[in-house]
Amino acid sequence: MRSRIVVLLAFLAVLWSVLIGRAAYLQLIPDARLQGLQKRQFDTVVTLNARRGDVLDRNGHELAVSMTTYSVFADPKIIEDIGKVRRILWRSLNMNPKVIDSLLRTKKKRFVWVQRHVERNVKELIEHDMKEAKLRGIGFVEESKRVYPNEKLLAQTLGFVGENEGGLEGLELKYNQELQAGKKKISLKKDARGRPLLIGGQMFEQAPDGADIQLTIDRELQFVLEQELAATVQKHEADSAVGIILDAQTSEILAMGSSPTFDPNRASDFAPDRKRNRTVTDSFEPGSTMKTFIIAGALQRKVLEPNTIFDCNGGQMKIGKRTIHEATAKEKFHDLTATQILAYSSNVGAAKIAFKLGEDRVADILHDFGFGERSGVDLPGEVRGIVQARPWSDILLANVGFGHGVATTPLQVANAYAAIANGGVLKKPYIVKSIRDAETGEIVDTKPAAIRQVMSPEAAAKMRLMLANVTTGDGTGVAARVPGYPVGGKTGTAQKVNPNGRGYIKGGYIASFAGFLPVNDPRFVIYIAVDHPRKDYYGASVAAPVFARVAKFAVRRAGLAPVLITADDVTKSADLARNDVDPVDDSVPQVTPSKAAKFLASIAPKSLSPRILGVTKREAPAKHELSLDDATPAGVAAGVELAAVRAPTLDAAAAVPNLEGLTLREVLSRVNGTGVEVRVHGEGIVSKTVPAPGASFASSKELNVYLTH
Repeated sequence: MRSRIVVLLAFLAVLWSVLIGRAAYLQLIPDARLQGLQKRQFDTVVTLNARRGDVLDRNGHELAVSMTTYSVFADPKIIEDIGKVRRILWRSLNMNPKVIDSLLRTKKKRFVWVQRHVERNVKELIEHDMKEAKLRGIGFVEESKRVYPNEKLLAQTLGFVGENEGGLEGLELKYNQELQAGKKKISLKKDARGRPLLIGGQMFEQAPDGADIQLTIDRELQFVLEQELAATVQKHEADSAVGIILDAQTSEILAMGSSPTFDPNRASDFAPDRKRNRTVTDSFEPGSTMKTFIIAGALQRKVLEPNTIFDCNGGQMKIGKRTIHEATAKEKFHDLTATQILAYSSNVGAAKIAFKLGEDRVADILHDFGFGERSGVDLPGEVRGIVQARPWSDILLANVGFGHGVATTPLQVANAYAAIANGGVLKKPYIVKSIRDAETGEIVDTKPAAIRQVMSPEAAAKMRLMLANVTTGDGTGVAARVPGYPVGGKTGTAQKVNPNGRGYIKGGYIASFAGFLPVNDPRFVIYIAVDHPRKDYYGASVAAPVFARVAKFAVRRAGLAPVLITADDVTKSADLARNDVDPVDDSVPQVTPSKAAKFLASIAPKSLSPRILGVTKREAPAKHELSLDDATPAGVAAGVELAAVRAPTLDAAAAVPNLEGLTLREVLSRVNGTGVEVRVHGEGIVSKTVPAPGASFASSKELNVYLTH
């Protein structure tokens, strides 16, 4: 018996030694397999998105932000009373009870999403009801949700995100990696029975935020542009309208948009067509806005001068079996200078210039100004446009001369005008001003970048003055003028290509205007295009007025002082014409400048002679003569209204003059010694006065001046 006890004790001792050794081995020696089993039993991992970075305008205003929300999840395995939990969730989340029931009965899963991105008050209501009913199995994860506080503003450019906060369109897609920063993984701890270990039913986790992106966009300019586009679509019963504003010197995108648009907060409620950023994704025949570049290229290659005369054949030109006509039958032009071809938008004149250049040089000009290739803008979906491969037929060459037979995007046209405005350099347009890393605070700025020199500074200066004539006298762009600020630009009225077959849509047109201001020192390039307007369709009457209203706001917001031209300027320019005439090619017919040309010379570089502008022509019909009324010495030219041309003076015994557009200093300089007391309201330039212009001063001889930026 005693020996048996000894053997049993020895056996137990050995057994305990083995167990202790095994336990020590398991505790002290790592085992990947066992660690995996432990992790699977006690941990579950949920993948969430980090907080998405903000998108701001150039002045720091929020365009896209991320707000804190709470996502509801369930652990079906530990829910004891599905009926009660279903009623709580149905009352708080307004979900279909059948959907809730199917989620809660998924016993094989320990984690299922119930609803993403609910507000704090909803979360608190669920927590309260669950606590009151002494139920468990429902928890919350703190997440961020993308919000667009300005709703439809800049929607097509910003784009939108999906359910998991990933960018789907626009800048949200283009810069998704920078904005999203990556995903975060949350480890959800469980006890030995697999129950989630939550604190107050909620999980929190810190993760790096995405980068903040600051755009070149000006929110106020963007708002005005979109309002004008929407009003124009409604007024003219158009299919759509598109607009873009560039910084003339850098090609920064200050505003861009189209109408109709959509609300990215509810992106799924809108058709895909509304979400397209038409400024870069759509191309169409630009029409007469293209004449600018054909003439600019010819000017750069010394094929013509501004006053070179072309016979426009009485308004029609036969090419093979086809005949080119002017826009209207009443336009029976004969001899026109290159400047007048622009001003009157002669199709025949532009076709003749294209023939004089030849297809190779015309194709080179289109390439130089960026047509037929992507601009490289930092936006997704940009198309190249269409420039047909050579050889070209004669009719195609003629059509290209006045903007048909090629397809361009709105951004391409605007950026090409910026090349003329800035002195001849085609620059890369861009919309992201800087990117700020949320963790390090490091800021990466975008710098203006030149693509190529397309014109000499002198040729570009000549071209700017020629384009100013389009908004002078009886030029087609008179409706684009802005009081106090000379405008240069070009109208366009193009037939709309039939997307479902060959040829054009009967009665379908795209009305446009492209231009810049002020001509003497361009700050803004603005392009407006209206697709298929049904009430009027000419660019001069549909798009040019939109340009004027948007441009007026832009120069006021920038605080630009009006360009004041007096009668003395016209006299001085006449002296310049007589005594400082640049030599020109003897083969170019010499013409006498009109007073409009003298005016333009007064704001031009001194190296340019008013004589070469070619505003007048020999034996031109009286109705096409660009001149200033001799009875009005200062006149109205290049978008400068009479009220801004002549400096208004204040006289307490007379009516209140029009002071709109003047600076406070200019107003006060006219008050000194008149006995009028001026009360100033606001900052910037004069937007209105009380009493209004034309009214009598009050008995107190007081004038209230209201200033705005």
